[in-house]
Formats: sequence, C-alpha cells, structure tokens
Amino acid sequence: MALKRTPMALSAVALALLTACAPAEKTNDKAATTQAPDSGTSEFIAAAEADLSNLVEEASRASWIYSNFITEDTAALASDAERRFNDKAVEYASRAATADTRGLTDDELRKLEVLKRTIVLPSPVSPAKSEELAKLNAELGGLYGKGRHCLKGGECLSQPQLSALMATSRDPEQLLDIWQGWREIAKPMRPLFTRQVELANEGARQLGYEDVGQLWRSKYDMPAEQFPGELDALWGEVKPLYDALHCYVRGKLAEEYGTDVVPQDGMIPAHLLGNLWSQQWGNIYDLVAPNQADPGYDLTALLAEHDYDEVRMVEQAEGFFTSLGFDPLPQTFWDRSLFTEPADRDVVCHASAWDLDNEDDIRIKMCIQKNAEDFVVIHHELGHNIYQRAYKDQPFLFKDSANDGFHEAIGDTIALSITPSYLKQIGLLDQVPSADADIGLLLRQALDKVAFLPFGLMIDQWRWKVFSGEITPDNYNQAWWELRAKYQGVAAPVTRTEADFDPGAKYHVPGNVPYTRYFLAHILQFQFHQSLCDTAGYQGDIHRCSIYGNKEAGAKLNAMLESGLSQPWPQTLAMVTGSEKMSGDAILNYFKPLHTWLDQQNQAAGRQCGW
Repeated sequence: MALKRTPMALSAVALALLTACAPAEKTNDKAATTQAPDSGTSEFIAAAEADLSNLVEEASRASWIYSNFITEDTAALASDAERRFNDKAVEYASRAATADTRGLTDDELRKLEVLKRTIVLPSPVSPAKSEELAKLNAELGGLYGKGRHCLKGGECLSQPQLSALMATSRDPEQLLDIWQGWREIAKPMRPLFTRQVELANEGARQLGYEDVGQLWRSKYDMPAEQFPGELDALWGEVKPLYDALHCYVRGKLAEEYGTDVVPQDGMIPAHLLGNLWSQQWGNIYDLVAPNQADPGYDLTALLAEHDYDEVRMVEQAEGFFTSLGFDPLPQTFWDRSLFTEPADRDVVCHASAWDLDNEDDIRIKMCIQKNAEDFVVIHHELGHNIYQRAYKDQPFLFKDSANDGFHEAIGDTIALSITPSYLKQIGLLDQVPSADADIGLLLRQALDKVAFLPFGLMIDQWRWKVFSGEITPDNYNQAWWELRAKYQGVAAPVTRTEADFDPGAKYHVPGNVPYTRYFLAHILQFQFHQSLCDTAGYQGDIHRCSIYGNKEAGAKLNAMLESGLSQPWPQTLAMVTGSEKMSGDAILNYFKPLHTWLDQQNQAAGRQCGW
C-alpha cells in the first residue's frame, strides 16, 4: 500500500499510514506564505519520492503483520512504523506547499499537488501527539479486529461468523441479538475516536485546512466546496430507483414479520435486512423475490456442488482477469495471501487487497466464506491487485487510482460480468436461464448495488459533520441515526443512546477509511461496464452482458489502469467511457426493466412509498 494509495489494506494502522502526507492548497501560516521559494524543487520531489517509497514499504509490512497477528507487540511495531512515516510525510508536505514551481514540468507540478492533497488523518507537528495518534489508530483497529459477540446460547463468534449467521437466520429474536451484540464492541471506541478527531483536526489546521473533512473533499481534482454538489447531483439521479426498491422491500418484509414490526409508512428495522450494517440487502432475496422471478440458479449451491473451496474461488477470479489479457498473479500472491480465518489467533477479517512493495508483492487478506457473496468479493479484491500492478511502472507519487472511487469500481465492474452466461462458460451452469428470469436476477443485484447507494453516501456525511464540529461527541449516535433515516429510511430496532457508539461497529469508521469512494464506485462501475460491453461489441440488454474472454475490452481497461494518478480523473474516465463526467445514466439503464417492474408492484399492492 503506497503512501497515498486507496487504502484497501484494512487495518487501522495500515490506513493511518496514509495520514500525514499533504497540506491544503493554501496555508494559513503567514510566515510560510512569505518564505523564499525552494530553488531545488525538482531535486526535492525526487528525494521525497524515493524516501517515502522506502518508508511506506516498511510501514506496510509492519501493518500486514499487525493485521494478521493482532497483539500488543505487533501493534507497537506497526504504530512505530506509522509514526516514522508520518513525521517524514509531514515534513515533505509542508515543503511541497511552499515550493518554488517555476520551470517545473507538468508531471512535477502534479506531483506537488499529490503531496499536498494525499492525506487521511494528519498528525499534528508534535512528536508526542504524532505518537499518540498512531497509538489511537492501532488501538481502534485492535478493538474491531478482536471483536466477538457471545450468542445467548454461549457460542462466541467473530464478525465474519456473525455476518454469515445474520445472512441466513430468519428468527427476529436471534437477528436482534446479533445486531445489538456486535455494537457492544464499539462502545469503548467512543473516547478514543473523540480524541483521534481532535488530534487529526489539529493536524489538518496546521496544514491549512479548516478540518479533516475539507481535506478529504479536496482530493477530487476540483475545489473542495464543489465536491458535495457533485455527490448531491449523482444521488438525485438515482434516488427514485432506490425509493422504489425501499418501498417494495418494506412491503415484502411486512408480509414476513407483520406490519407491527415493519410499519408501512415508516422506516425498515435495521436488523431485518440480512446484513450487520443494513448496507446491502441481497441476503434477504428469498423473502422478497416473487415466485415468478426465480433467477434459475443458486450460486452458493453451485459452488458447493462443484467442490469450490476458498483457493479455487480465488483461482476462478484470477481466470477472469487472465481471460481479458492480464498476466497471471505472481506465485508470491498464493504463498503470502490469507484466504481463511485462522483458528489460533485474532486477525482483521475484513476483506482487503495489499501492495506491499509498490511492485509485484500483491496479496489479499480475507476470511473467505464459500458462498456467492464472497465469490463476488474476491473478484472485487483482485480488481484492486490488478490495478496496483498495472500502474507499478508509474513514478511513486502516481501509483494510485485516478480517484479513490476508481480503485473500488474496477473489481465490481468485473463482478457485473458474473452473469449466467459467464457461469455457463466456466462450467458452473448447464444452461443460461431464459429472459423470464431477468427480473429475479436484477432484483438480486439491486438488493446489493442499489440498496448500498445511500449507505455509501451517508457515512462520510456523518464524519464530515463530526470533523467540522456540527456533530459533537454529545450527539454522535443521535446524528448517526438521523442521517440513516434521511438517506436510507432505515431505523435502529431498539432504542439507542449516547452510551452507544454505533458508527464504530462499521469497520471503516475506526479504520479511518474515507467512504465516499464506495458511493462513487457504485456509480462508476456501471459506466465502465456499459462502455466495455460496447467495446466488446455486445448487443442486447446491458445486464446480460459479460466481457469474459474479450481481449479488446481488456486492453482498453488496462490502458486506463496503467495511467494511475498521472492525470486528472475526468481524463482517465474518458479513456474508457468517452466522457469526462460521472453519471447515473448507466445504472438507471442497467436496472430500467426492474424499476418499471417495482413501480408496477408497488402500485398494484397499494403501497404508500416514502417514510
């Protein structure tokens, strides 16, 4: 994981490695603005790249060890590596902000901007506070990674085990127990998170930002104040589709659990949606799918029927990329990745992709479950790895995706090609179901892709308000549920108070992973998919397209990936789509048959949509 790379390596320390490497576009330090320009800027950039490349490799390896062996000792080692990296990164960021830009090449000017912008949690310019922030990051990651909930029967389960149970259980009492129990692990995080915000905001102000939220919004090749408007416009395009899905799902859940549990004019209780965080709803497909919309197959059952174990699932995902013309994964990937949850130690099970040396030492770390969901997740994670390897020949400061949404979108773009025709090609299906089953397939897809959109948007809406001070520690939880109500129409199933810290139950909050990237990825992946299908010469409904085996589509995709962060993201977007604008049109086109069907179902049932 490079210093400014999209942080897929999901340990709090690893993510914190991306903390202190950039000031804002302007500084509030009057002395700094009058400082004489640095006449050796080209030499400074080259030296900073070389030094940071070495430091981030050291820190990434320490973080990998910590994520796979969570102990006090590994936390201390990773925290120390982070601190060393941060101290240097702050130094280089400050110099980049005041460097003499006369005579620089376009690439050098962009590298200075990368140095100034690439930051997640900036530590203050104080050795003691820098060390404190690093320890807080490690402790928060450890609390999440070691989290367990003991069921009423006495069995104590990790997050992946709880997720698997929640996906299949239809017992509302058990679902509530899991939902409440997992959130107990987050309560001790509140004071740590509060202090983390204080320190990071202090660091951000020293670098010229108003707060960390402004810093995060400054990374998109546009003024920070303009970016929220871009998000609002995208959400406005796709919200009618979400509203129709919410209305339909709420009605079907009421049929299962009763209108006293799922009121038909209100929000959906969070524990009934098949996911610990209610972020994706695909696990309740069996409850909401109409009889006439059977997708024609069960991918989890097919994987079992064909003896797919964890390694074979990864091999199949690799095969998709090689079918497009990408090279096979290196042997070190197979030797060094983590595919299954160890029985003898605590690990961070959250799926993540790693690049430890900025070259070829790419890996994934996930506790794979042999089901359809993880089959898709593996394609997603390998998308990160393929992207990382594609831009390995770029200069160090350009070894990143065009924007962080791109990195998340690539694997999901491939996953959109996991269609019945693809499953038939690889021998999992004997025949492709007829078009009569398309509504079922689209509904299953929408329960994950469309349902996720408001969740992907609201996480950072909450954090930006926390960083700005609009949300204070006194109302962390209240504000969290107000935003979930506003965007998702999802409510806590039991009373929550400020003794709780429900945001901490979602890994990306204690892990300091900016989350807007996932919302952007859910928009971008459909743009990429539609354009790559056009390149492949596909004719027909876009939701039935698979680019598996098409070298022309693979070549166009690879050209985009190889460009890394070397140019503004709109130019990179145009390399595949022909347009420099993100748009919701492609996702609406993909789900158009479903949207029409949902409206018909809601109208026929007399449902009053909205909440």
